[in-house]
Amino acid sequence: MLSFLLWLALLFFCWPLALLALVLYPILWLITLPFRLIGIGVEGVFELLRAVVMLPARILGGNPR
Repeated sequence: MLSFLLWLALLFFCWPLALLALVLYPILWLITLPFRLIGIGVEGVFELLRAVVMLPARILGGNPR
């Protein structure tokens, strides 16, 4: 909601910049989408490695996190 109010303020003070932001936001979202997907994949790999490393401790009865 706050971002919408900021955009309305920008529209009031400088409408060409607000319209440019409105057009460029979806394009920037599409450009950053692959980086976010790679981040999700890397996070999954790190969680898998953490689970594999912590497995012996969990089997032996260590305190789970």
